[in-house]
Amino acid sequence: MAGTTLISVRVPDEVARRLGALAEATDRSKSYMAAQAIEEFIALHEWQVKAIRKGLAEAEAGKLAGHGEALKILKKWGRRGA
Repeated sequence: MAGTTLISVRVPDEVARRLGALAEATDRSKSYMAAQAIEEFIALHEWQVKAIRKGLAEAEAGKLAGHGEALKILKKWGRRGA
């Protein structure tokens, strides 16, 4: 099993209440629920940062789509609400 580290955070009372209610409803500890939330938050933001860095590197290398090409790609996606 991997090691663990204690992290202390302050959250608004309402967030603490909601965390407690969710932990109770799912029969999990508040610590478990908070750790899961942090893990999901980090995974999401790591992915976003990686994608942004990749896009910036491609832009710096001149790998950009022209306006017409971009419109063509967007048209393939269809229209929202149409």
